[in-house]
Amino acid sequence: MIISGSIKDTRAQVKEWKKQGLTVGLVPTMGYLHEGHKSLIERARKENDRVCVSIFVNPMQFGPNEDLDSYPRDLERDSKICEDAGVDLIFHPEVSEMYGPNFCGFVDMHTLPEKLCGASRPVHFRGVQTVVSKLFHIMPADRAYFGQKDAQQLAIIRRMVIDLDFDIEIIGCPIIREDDGLAKSSRNTYLSADERAQAVILNQSLGEAMKAIEAGEKDAGKVKQIITDKLNTCPLAKIDYVEVVSFDTIQPIEKIEGAVLIAIAVYIGTTRLIDNRIIMEA
Repeated sequence: MIISGSIKDTRAQVKEWKKQGLTVGLVPTMGYLHEGHKSLIERARKENDRVCVSIFVNPMQFGPNEDLDSYPRDLERDSKICEDAGVDLIFHPEVSEMYGPNFCGFVDMHTLPEKLCGASRPVHFRGVQTVVSKLFHIMPADRAYFGQKDAQQLAIIRRMVIDLDFDIEIIGCPIIREDDGLAKSSRNTYLSADERAQAVILNQSLGEAMKAIEAGEKDAGKVKQIITDKLNTCPLAKIDYVEVVSFDTIQPIEKIEGAVLIAIAVYIGTTRLIDNRIIMEA
């Protein structure tokens, strides 16, 4: 397995594989890998001849007073997980390699980033789009794999690929959960024992919403209220947002029909967690 911090060397290696007629899968991450990341790598391994994983805590997607400095990092641990999963190349650049001293270019879009996480994190998705665009240029893969836990991010990346004509297929992969239903996340490590026990409320609230929908509820406002009422039973939960939106446009909807994203962000103590359900009706 190759570990490279060089854009030039990484690009040369991927181009060489492509020259040989090999397919390449890319899994972009910020590291501190968990079972969710591992599921993306395993999917990429099944569908491609070579697999690249980027490990880069991207400062551009963190706002003031967010957890950039405290975000967990452990390259040795991540490298072992990647090697065991059959990764061929880890791209692990320094910030100075990705963003030179006179860096001033960005990738951004209207509409999709404005709601949900983008409402309280206004620079976040500009940073995501910029770094992912750079990764697609550095490692011109055939396919890139993203988890559905970050559903808004997935929708934005898919739109960016369409709008900017990137020659890459975007694969969304299911959320991987703990045994009690909590979505796997690197930020789960921030939770105290009591907070961790109460964090299951996110998945439980979405589960109640899905039961109502399966029973015939189509009113998005009522679905939001079901989730909100459940979350409010948790002493440590502070709601950032509960939204029902079109998965294609990330704009609010009144009726459950078509491609729908039910998304929540909740603080458990001081830790902000997200979860969702995606409904794809014919």
